[in-house]
Amino acid sequence: MAESGRALERLAAVRAAVMELGDDDLLDFADIFVERDPSPLRELAEAELRRRNLSL
Repeated sequence: MAESGRALERLAAVRAAVMELGDDDLLDFADIFVERDPSPLRELAEAELRRRNLSL
């Protein structure tokens, strides 16, 4: 149970870090994943791009 709590805390920290990126850094981050298979990081980057009304 404690391990699940730590995993959720880490996930929240990753999400917060992505949300704190400046627009240019977010675009760079998203660009890393654009040609790769779908992944949680790609989905997170794409969601933040949509939220900010940005596109690659």
